[in-house]
Formats: sequence, C-alpha cells, structure tokens
Amino acid sequence: MQSLLSLWQPRLLALATAGLGDDSAHDIQHLHRVWRNASILLEQHPEADALVVMAASYLHDLVNLPKNHPERHLASRQAAALACRQLAEQDFPSDKLAGVGHAIETHSFSADLAPQAIEARIVQDADRIDALGAVGLARLFYTAARMDSALAHGADPLAEHRPLDDKAYALDHIETKLAKLPGKMQTQAGRALAESRLAVLTDFRSTFAQEWTIAPAA
Repeated sequence: MQSLLSLWQPRLLALATAGLGDDSAHDIQHLHRVWRNASILLEQHPEADALVVMAASYLHDLVNLPKNHPERHLASRQAAALACRQLAEQDFPSDKLAGVGHAIETHSFSADLAPQAIEARIVQDADRIDALGAVGLARLFYTAARMDSALAHGADPLAEHRPLDDKAYALDHIETKLAKLPGKMQTQAGRALAESRLAVLTDFRSTFAQEWTIAPAA
C-alpha cells in the first residue's frame, strides 16, 4: 500500500494544485494538513483504504465556493463529481472511485451529509480538525476578513447579552460552530484530537475578551 500511496501522491497534488484558487484558508498546505490528520486517524483504522482517504484528502476542495455563496452546500457534490472524472482519466483504480466520491461529498459541514464508510468518516474528521487549534484560529480570522466581518462585538465580545452572530463578528464563530465540532467527530481518535485543539480556541476567546473590553478612562 505504501508504494501505491507514493505513486499517487504527486498525481493527486498536481490535480489539486491545478484547481486551487486564491483562498489561503484552503490552499495546498491545508490539503497537506488534512492528509496528515487523516494519516493519524488511519493508524487507529487499519481496515480503511488509505488510497481512498488520500485521494479524498487532496481533492475535497476541487470546487471551493465562498462561505456566503448561495450554492455553498452544493460545492462538495460538485467537487466529488469533478474528482471522480479527473481520477478516471488518470486510470485511478475504478473500484475505489465511488469511495473517493462519497468521502468528498460528505466531508462538508455545509452539505450536512452523514458519511457511511470509514474512509469518509476519517476524511470528514481530518478536514474539521484543521478548523481547530492555532492554525484553525488563523484560518478563522483570515476567512472573516475576506467576508468583511468585524473582529468582535465592541461591548459584548462573549455574547453574554446578545445572540451570537458569526457573520458579523469573527470571534462568535468559535461558539457558533467550532466548539461543536468535537461532538460531531465520526471517530474516537478524531474526537480526542479535536478536543485538545478546541482548548486552544476557548483559551484564546477568554483572553481576547479580557484584552478587548476596556473601561472608559476616568
């Protein structure tokens, strides 16, 4: 299997690189990190097909629509179809194409589809883990800037007296979505890794609020 992975990795990288846009939160480094995360989870799931996981890890963002795009929920389905077409042209093992397509289609939070195969469950976890931790925090604020969101609410950054609104305030996204990710993990190993990385975000949120809110000068 390792020789097969070594054979296909540069081919997958070439396909992925050709389809990348200008979104630094979904660049080639993100794809490398998703595959690294998936490799960690694969250690606990030797029954999973590593080539299917690798292909889906690198090609899951072939179609990457902005978070505020009206067809965002369809992007993973479009990416799955495109990936399967391109892989078939590269003579990727035909019996693995359906697994790759399923893993790509179900990886997306916006699509809200449940992964059935272990490979798809691993890819979904691996992608969501990259939304947590220090890198996830940087991606959060980068994406918020692209969407013209404010850093935080001026007087109530922790939303103690207002509804959360992560479209308006970047900091709200931690509680609105990211804090829920560990509970949505599909694998036990993914959940453990997600919980450890979420701690980085919750600590940051608390510290940010302490520094952000300043009492008026006397």
